[in-house]
Amino acid sequence: MSEETKPKRRTLVQRITDVRPADLVILFFLCVLVGLLLAFFNVDPRDLWIDFFATVGEAWSSFFSGLGDLLGNALSYFFLGAVVILPIWIVWHLVRAVLRR
Repeated sequence: MSEETKPKRRTLVQRITDVRPADLVILFFLCVLVGLLLAFFNVDPRDLWIDFFATVGEAWSSFFSGLGDLLGNALSYFFLGAVVILPIWIVWHLVRAVLRR
């Protein structure tokens, strides 16, 4: 290969500063997604700068507390539905068993 046909090597600075518009769009959407996730956990960005680990710990605590509340509510709705559905299912099952003989 001659010297003219070889591609020129780019310097480190050229490689670092080579930012495509698609990279910026992806970066924008990632920032919005992480911002929404932090807002879901009630994390204030200022708190992250002040005390990162305590804020992350509070977010985890909030997450598991909310998860416990969610499971508790789901369990109570399960029992509420079971009070209605199980008797209907038992009657239906008995009627089908009698009709099959």
